[in-house]
Amino acid sequence: MSSLRKLPSLVLAVLLAAASSVRAQNQYIGYAYPAGGQKGTTFPIRLGGQGLIGACDVVVTGEGISARLVDYYRVMNNQELGLLRKQLNELQKKETTVSDVMAAKMAYFEFPARVEPPEVRGLICPACGRLNPLEATVCSSCNAKLEKPADPKPGQTDAKDEPPMSEKEVAKQNLIERIQLRFAEDERNAAVPAHTELVFAEVTVAPDAKPGRREIRVITKRGISNALPFHVGQVPEVARKPMKTAQKQVLGKEHLAQRKRPPEEEELRITVPCTMNGQIAAGEVNRYRFSASKGQRLVITAKARQLVPYVADGVPGWFQAVLRLHDANGKELAYNDDFRFHPDPVLYFEVPEDGDYVLTINEALFRGRESFVYRITVAEAPFVTSIFPLGARVGEPVKIETNGWNLEETTLEPPPKDAKPGHHLIAATNGKLVSNYVPFALDTLPECLDTESNDEPSQAQKVVLPIIINGRADRPGDWDVFEVEGKAGETIVAEVHARRLGSPLDSFVKVTGADGKVIALNDDHYDAGSGLNTDHADSYLMVKLPADGKYFIHLGDTRRHAGKEYAYRLRISQPQPDFVLRLIPSRIVIRSKASAAMTVFAIRKDGFDGPIKLSFKDLPEGLESSGATLAANTEMVGLAVKTSLTEMEKPVDLTVVGSATMGDREVVHEAVPAEDRMQAFLWRHLLPAENLPALVYDPSYQPPADRIRPPIRDEDRPKDATRNLPKSSVDGYLRQIEGLYQQWFFTDEFANREIANIEARLIQ
Repeated sequence: MSSLRKLPSLVLAVLLAAASSVRAQNQYIGYAYPAGGQKGTTFPIRLGGQGLIGACDVVVTGEGISARLVDYYRVMNNQELGLLRKQLNELQKKETTVSDVMAAKMAYFEFPARVEPPEVRGLICPACGRLNPLEATVCSSCNAKLEKPADPKPGQTDAKDEPPMSEKEVAKQNLIERIQLRFAEDERNAAVPAHTELVFAEVTVAPDAKPGRREIRVITKRGISNALPFHVGQVPEVARKPMKTAQKQVLGKEHLAQRKRPPEEEELRITVPCTMNGQIAAGEVNRYRFSASKGQRLVITAKARQLVPYVADGVPGWFQAVLRLHDANGKELAYNDDFRFHPDPVLYFEVPEDGDYVLTINEALFRGRESFVYRITVAEAPFVTSIFPLGARVGEPVKIETNGWNLEETTLEPPPKDAKPGHHLIAATNGKLVSNYVPFALDTLPECLDTESNDEPSQAQKVVLPIIINGRADRPGDWDVFEVEGKAGETIVAEVHARRLGSPLDSFVKVTGADGKVIALNDDHYDAGSGLNTDHADSYLMVKLPADGKYFIHLGDTRRHAGKEYAYRLRISQPQPDFVLRLIPSRIVIRSKASAAMTVFAIRKDGFDGPIKLSFKDLPEGLESSGATLAANTEMVGLAVKTSLTEMEKPVDLTVVGSATMGDREVVHEAVPAEDRMQAFLWRHLLPAENLPALVYDPSYQPPADRIRPPIRDEDRPKDATRNLPKSSVDGYLRQIEGLYQQWFFTDEFANREIANIEARLIQ
């Protein structure tokens, strides 16, 4: 897909439907950090996004994992930051106190500081609130003069020698730290405005949770966010300090926007096995030092593109990670910037001698932002590099050949006997650690193995249709040729599944007659259903045979590569009409007693062009839909659902199914929820999600008032004030003050005094 002109019609349809879908779903998360954690642990995370006001829950798919919302940071305006700055200045005066009610609340209110200790390195500007380097003398944003904290006076008592603080003093300090952290996280000139709202949560993973990929979402009082990958790990983990929202770079002054970190944060010492979590800023290299023993067989895997699959405003359209391994003297011993056609790198390293080793990660073009999140695991863990065959017939036994690293004493089980046709994920395990997951296909057609040598039509392997052949390219330049009997006017299909099943084979298929004349050929075929795949190297062709006789299907690798990992599944059959469905967006948000619309896309197979009836399966009470019909020869249709409810307490998962009549049988498939995602300014992909949550929300919802202010004292009211504000302005200021007060940013005394001052300025 080198240009928009070459995009398939389905992708163009996505372009047309994208705008309305985005407007209907305002809740968005661009990253989660860290994007996972170890089994049997509890850890803090943060999620950056937009439209998250009213955040009330964080949910993760799968069993054995739960999340608890801790706090939410919206983007504050300059007036609100000015009020916070004023409150902070008062709190830092020794005579300032807090009420008993606030002390009790602050003692138990779990701010981000509780799960993520604040360490504000730098000087907060008294004028604009921006965090500046410790060595700065003027603010980089507004040029205001900065004053460094005074050094302790001779004989001054050290903090550790001071008596324990009272509950009110602790509450006051907690509030000071919370406001400081709020200033430290604020970025007025964000590189990606869609990442500036922050949700803080605490995740707990059970000791018996299944390792691997999950999905995480944020639930708000007005909707549901998109889903992002979230991983359950198996070995101890470390996480670098979270990166604040990246600052937008100015041409010629890019260095001013780069993250400034102390040297001790650039390199961390770890103990293997370990999973390291980090974020890459512009121009940054992260280093990890560890000790290893001679003979250890370390597998080093990075997850980067897997965590945030597509970046809309960058080329390449994802975080392209690079791994390097050095010895203690700085000599480079290993390097990788991708694993075959997967952008995320993998290293296998047999330790040559005892000693220290240093692993580094950076972005290939030294780009960076807070959403460039990574997880690196270093362990003597099993890793599957390839399997053979890539699939089997449903219900039949199969022996799977496994290749890779550290696979001694491991077992790899195929999908269960009752598994349905489709792609399934399987992994090898040694009883302690589970390997990476690899796809395995199940189908209903008869199957056989490729039989060598079958390189020429004269040596072609004879097969009877329909058939799925499991084979591989055994040597460079290898061609596998299969002979079939055909009749005039008969249509046959030749389809390769290789790249979609993890094989590096870049297939090329052609059909020739007995005279050697080429009748049809194909190199690459775009599959809109494989949303994470951007290298559509599998071949597909459907051809009508001109006469009775013998025909030969030739299959080879376009780059003339070969090896035991270059496996394929070749289907040769008459057309098997079918379809798959994608539904965007991957969540449904409905206003009270209203309706919401989604878009359903059909990916038609083997020439199927009939109508498809769409409906919801087992809708809960309060929701209803008349369904829809995707007309013949069309690829997209709208689907609506309406509600009689005012609101839902929690989201519910829904299922959409499509049915079509094909001959004398009815085919029914569930629609796969998906997100419309842009890659590198141009290409769009339907990225599948695990579930389809729906939520009914009340647009008139207002957060409850948790605090009741004491009456304003007479001494708080100004004796003489200039009445220069209209009622609309006064009402706006009062809403701001009350909002920050209810969010526990203000003391009672401060809020009352500010309210009294504003009320006194009302024009009579």
